[in-house]
Amino acid sequence: MKTLTFDFIVVGSGLAGLLAAFHAADYCSVALISKSELDISNSYHAQGGIAAAIGEDDHPRYHFEDTLIAGRNLCDRDAVSLLVNEGLERVNELIERGMEFDKDDEGNLKLGLEGGHSRCRILHADGDATGKMMTSFMLKKVLEKPGITPFEYCAAVKIIVEENVCKGVQTLQYTDGDNIIFLGKATILATGGLSRLYSRSTNPYTATGDGIALAWQAGARLADMEFIQFHPTALSIPGEEAYLISEAVRGEGAHLLDVNGVRFMPNIHPLAELAPRDVVSSAIFKRMQETGSNVFLSLLHLHNEDLLERFHSIDSHLRPLGINLLTDLIPVAPAAHYMVGGIRTDIWGQTNISGFFACGEVAATGVMGANRLASNSLLECLVYGKRVIEKAKQLNINKPLTFKQESILLCQKTDNEFLKVKNELANVMSDQVGIVRNAAGLELALTRIESIAEHYKDSGIDYNYHKIINLTDICRLITLSAIERKESRGGHVRIDFPFEIDEELHHIIQEKGKKIEYEAVRT
Repeated sequence: MKTLTFDFIVVGSGLAGLLAAFHAADYCSVALISKSELDISNSYHAQGGIAAAIGEDDHPRYHFEDTLIAGRNLCDRDAVSLLVNEGLERVNELIERGMEFDKDDEGNLKLGLEGGHSRCRILHADGDATGKMMTSFMLKKVLEKPGITPFEYCAAVKIIVEENVCKGVQTLQYTDGDNIIFLGKATILATGGLSRLYSRSTNPYTATGDGIALAWQAGARLADMEFIQFHPTALSIPGEEAYLISEAVRGEGAHLLDVNGVRFMPNIHPLAELAPRDVVSSAIFKRMQETGSNVFLSLLHLHNEDLLERFHSIDSHLRPLGINLLTDLIPVAPAAHYMVGGIRTDIWGQTNISGFFACGEVAATGVMGANRLASNSLLECLVYGKRVIEKAKQLNINKPLTFKQESILLCQKTDNEFLKVKNELANVMSDQVGIVRNAAGLELALTRIESIAEHYKDSGIDYNYHKIINLTDICRLITLSAIERKESRGGHVRIDFPFEIDEELHHIIQEKGKKIEYEAVRT
């Protein structure tokens, strides 16, 4: 097995990973590892934009308050304060480096409005292609910077931890089946989310939560795994992927209508279509159950041709399907979109394992609480992608590796078996651990997940079986945490516990080999 040594190892090439690699290269050598091409990530597909209190009528204090409200008071205040204050600095730095956000004819930034925000503070680039523009911009900066070596089609299969010190990662190269061990003084996990665990998801195919599974297997603490954010408005056409229809469309004034043409959100929340995502998703889910149909986005009343340019990516996706963005009703339904919980870190992205850091969607920094405020995710990447390096550069770990090497092997003959199990788990999660949950359904899901896990627990070194173990671990952790939280808060809705309960205002912590623990919210 080949061994490569770098100072820093960054796993994941979304915006958080790119930022971490970019900043790390100022100090030392960096390996940037991606299990696909460098430009395939949740960040790349982000349409809406990036939130920052940059407008004349705005202030980080207002952004702070909006984040807490959306997060249902489960946010750690220190982490949110860092996000909104340092986030403004990071956005201005990005602009100074040459990142171009959309401007009006007078040269002022165009600031959009999205759900849960009290001010127009969403910067966007190339209309509805902000994630693509930002990640492409940072990828160019990363590839230009000396000291960064990229490794594509290279999947992490094990986080190497000895005596609670992270030494690096073991990887599997898809192109030739080689196993490579990367050793370094700091390992930064930025592997993104896990929403592809569900049958309907807006995420790219790579978002299966492997990073979180590997971190848990290595002994890292996880927090709030029950909070999965379902985006309210993903395209809902039989046989088509759940393509994201950006929240910014509602920010421009689009209405949600049921199958009878009734606009239902004004009676549910004062912000109507711009209520926090958990509120809108739950309302749509309930209306779909009542009517037996998906709901529809309508822009017909807006009479604004400029929206075709603003949402050109969405328009170009809809037109081949025979849907006109401005004049047709767009069928939508919620889809799994964002992992709110994840690997528990401090305000520097440090986990409970020395030398092991996490940032971006894979991390639970305390910023998101029970529900992510729209467009805070790219901002979190900017802030914590830098903070992890500020802490990691202080490390001086140089302990010898005693890790027993065992190769993971590619085996095409089990590909179909993996897909069959993956699809079954996706159906279980969607049916029982989805937008609305109850104890009976969660226990039913847990029983099936445990049965699959038991069948594959001694399955050896086949990579497909290795991935099944990761999937069952993650599904189990989400389900156990959902069973433990006996209330409805944010993205976690229990019909048998329909209200927020003060006694449940805590983080739910899971660590391998230990019982579930509670952790107080940092106020």
